[in-house]
Amino acid sequence: MRPLIVGLLALTALSAAQGKRTFVGTITDDMCERADHSRMQMGPTDADCTRACVAQHGAAFVLFDGTNVYKLSDQKTPDKFAGQKVRVTGTVDAKTTTIHVESISAAK
Repeated sequence: MRPLIVGLLALTALSAAQGKRTFVGTITDDMCERADHSRMQMGPTDADCTRACVAQHGAAFVLFDGTNVYKLSDQKTPDKFAGQKVRVTGTVDAKTTTIHVESISAAK
């Protein structure tokens, strides 16, 4: 019983340490994850290419911060921000590089 309690306490401490963060980057898709749409050219703009890759090719919306690519748990809200620089607030799962999205807003 004691190892279970110690394990739960450690997990709680780890979760608290990874708390909510804000990430700034571009909403793109995992086929053009570095926001370089020159290879796919699925539309006249980056936003059009991103949306086409998601809708027609099964890609997923991701956030590219200039260095890292993060998967997004919310796959509906990013559609209106495709190709744009945004602020994503949430917690990140370091193992899967997924942001558990709380909110997405346009970056200034």
